[in-house]
Amino acid sequence: MAPSWWGRDARANGGGGTPVVVKMENPNWAISEVSASEVSPDSPAGGGKAGRGKNARQITWVLLLKAHRAAGRLTGAASAALAVAAAARRRVAAGRTDSDAAPGENTALRTRFYGCIRVFLVLSMLLLAVEVAAYLQGWHLEVDAGLLAVDGLFAAAYAGWMRARLDYLAPPLQFLTNACVVLFLIQSVDRLVLCLGCFWIKLKGIKPVPLAADKEDVEAGAEDFPMVLVQMPMCNEREVYQQSIGAVCSLDWPRSNFLIQVLDDSDDATTSALIKEEVEKWQREGVRIIYRHRVIRDGYKAGNLKSAMNCSYVKDYEFVVIFDADFQPQPDFLKRTVPHFKCQCELPESYEAYRKQQHRWHSGPMQLFRLCFMDIIKSKIGFWKKFNLIFLFFLLRKLILPFYSFTLFCVILPMTMFVPEAELPAWVVCYIPATMSILNILPAPKSFPFIVPYLLFENTMSVTKFNAMISGLFQLGSAYEWVVTKKSGRSSEGDLVALVEKHSKQQRVGSAPNLDALTKESNPKKDSKKKKHNRIYRKELALSFLLLTAAARSLLSAQGIHFYFLLFQGVSFLVVGLDLIGEQVE
Repeated sequence: MAPSWWGRDARANGGGGTPVVVKMENPNWAISEVSASEVSPDSPAGGGKAGRGKNARQITWVLLLKAHRAAGRLTGAASAALAVAAAARRRVAAGRTDSDAAPGENTALRTRFYGCIRVFLVLSMLLLAVEVAAYLQGWHLEVDAGLLAVDGLFAAAYAGWMRARLDYLAPPLQFLTNACVVLFLIQSVDRLVLCLGCFWIKLKGIKPVPLAADKEDVEAGAEDFPMVLVQMPMCNEREVYQQSIGAVCSLDWPRSNFLIQVLDDSDDATTSALIKEEVEKWQREGVRIIYRHRVIRDGYKAGNLKSAMNCSYVKDYEFVVIFDADFQPQPDFLKRTVPHFKCQCELPESYEAYRKQQHRWHSGPMQLFRLCFMDIIKSKIGFWKKFNLIFLFFLLRKLILPFYSFTLFCVILPMTMFVPEAELPAWVVCYIPATMSILNILPAPKSFPFIVPYLLFENTMSVTKFNAMISGLFQLGSAYEWVVTKKSGRSSEGDLVALVEKHSKQQRVGSAPNLDALTKESNPKKDSKKKKHNRIYRKELALSFLLLTAAARSLLSAQGIHFYFLLFQGVSFLVVGLDLIGEQVE
């Protein structure tokens, strides 16, 4: 019931105004209504004279709190806008753009691609100005007799433009739109089938079953098993050496892919002889096992392990496993533990690194498709395997997906705003992509809050994927680029080998090392480190302005869903174009 401010009206309605309780918890607040039966007529919240003033003060507080919340939101939006403006100013001042070519990089295709996008942007801004002027005159959406009867150069030019887009631009654009919609539906069916397959696997509780220890996969060679180095440090372990060495030599792992180092630091000659004899016995049985004995026990067990790591063959092994002399592993120990360590890859640290990674991943399959297509056709594999490889993998998921994603949402949709005679249904723009995305994340419900950013970012990445697909398919300049993703940590095999070789060289220096050389090595020049910079990505920035211009044009046609999609997609292109994601370098 609405609050009554006059005692007579309050008594006529059977009581006072609606009492409210305001609960303030910075920065939020809450309002709770109290029913009339819970308030005494004589209380200040009732219908008496005191209640009138109290109720008015409560309403005033509520309005002030609402104003405070609105001001806080405006302040936050202003701060975010200022931060974006400051970042953009830093990017422009730095002068770093994606046009800065790497050594040996061919930028001809990239320049032409950017030129096409820039032409579309200029035309869209001109058309927006024309459409706004025509809208203010009441001329929009269709050619009518009233427009033709208006005298003036601008009216005649606008009428000619409307006839031209109706007769010449709309038909081919509508045909291209329909073709992309068909490709979109085919790809949606593929995603739906994959999603239903995931549901079926989860519903039935199907899990991968490892092969039994006594069975071997005839199609899996030794290259499917990483190289493992097993170290067994010992020191006078006369009671347990035999059982421990026997257990380690019985590990279920391809013998060509693991090596055992028995690191003996025993000072008892008899024990050392027994351990060496046990090692030679297993060597005769074909096990790759080495016996090492140190006379000088520097560093004890740690020094023993470190000394063994200086061997030249250590760099050939990806994993190192250390067993104490009294530890006897089960035969399947390596098969149960090593898979958990298999290349937890490091995510790209910047948008530039991610773009180059995605370019490599989408250009490579197209090169394989171009080179291997006839070999696949002539091969003796079954028809359905050929169909799955050619149509589903290469064409649908690697060719059609980036093509229609870029063409439909970044080219056709903005153009239909300026040529409204070519229609793009709302269900293509909103409903089916949202439904497919929801179905895809249902197996992982924790990803639900990221569905909208994921859709926007995937459409943003379609520019890079489309460029990579075209260059790989037609063997253009950027197809020959092979830029490895930059990494900030020491996580690659090459870094590990370099580290081992570096330590090996330092360990093998003579007793009178060159101190000057070591000093220079330990104090490298600071100028040799390459500085990092955020960049401005011109294609993404130009597309952001194109989409935002199309969003403004959609307001003239009262196309709500199209406006929101173009607005948010344009903002996402703007964020990416200014390199505001990933690592920020001040």
